[in-house]
Amino acid sequence: MQKKVIVFFGRRRNWSIPYALFLFVFVVVPLALIVVYAFTGEDGGFTIGNFRKFIMHAEAVNILIYSIGVAMITTILCLLLGYPAAYLLSRLESRRASLLVMLFILPMWINFLIRTLATVALFGFLRLPLGEGALLFGMVYNFLPFMIYPIYNILQKTDPNLIEAAQDLGATPAQVFFRTILPLSVPGISSGIIMVFMPVISTFAIAELLTINNIKLFGTTLQENIYNGMWNYGAALSLVMLVLIMLTSLLNKDSSAKAAEEGGLI
Repeated sequence: MQKKVIVFFGRRRNWSIPYALFLFVFVVVPLALIVVYAFTGEDGGFTIGNFRKFIMHAEAVNILIYSIGVAMITTILCLLLGYPAAYLLSRLESRRASLLVMLFILPMWINFLIRTLATVALFGFLRLPLGEGALLFGMVYNFLPFMIYPIYNILQKTDPNLIEAAQDLGATPAQVFFRTILPLSVPGISSGIIMVFMPVISTFAIAELLTINNIKLFGTTLQENIYNGMWNYGAALSLVMLVLIMLTSLLNKDSSAKAAEEGGLI
């Protein structure tokens, strides 16, 4: 028996079994339940009525469109603020850069609800109104590190010889950036976009706290339906959101590959 155990754990592929079980229990099974509930009616039979209800419900569709808009604006703002910060950090010496990166990452160690409540207190202290502006500020504040870190990781691994080669060939600083540095950083930009865009669509606590529940995002609609026991309709909304996220990932992957190819990386 002991010999069989030693032989079993001696095979490297068997060490993947716990991870496979974890993925099955906490990823595959929940996704399967979402699909089943989404296509199940109140009588327990197969139906597409939940999706028809969503399409016919103008308020839910408008909330989804608004949530996509908020996610796009948040992602663009995070990219505009995060890329220069990541670029500057990548140009610093490693010790100083590590310290500054740690300062960017520290807020991520605090629960985002606590950070959002602190933002509410800050707006109250400054006597600023809570609303759409506070919502965008809170989104950018919470998700900006998720944009900076992947871009910084890519930029710091960039081979300096490529930059020196471009400079030796007579490229101007702008040409070095747009034709060498920017194409090389596309994978980091792609990761940052995914890590910001997807959570913003599905979040609901930030919108509730920073708008006093006056502005609803798609995650809020989903949460309300699940909380009120409307599991089937809530599962349909979840499936719509999952499909949207999957399409976003595919489009982002294709655009990143195209940008890298145009930059001469492929």
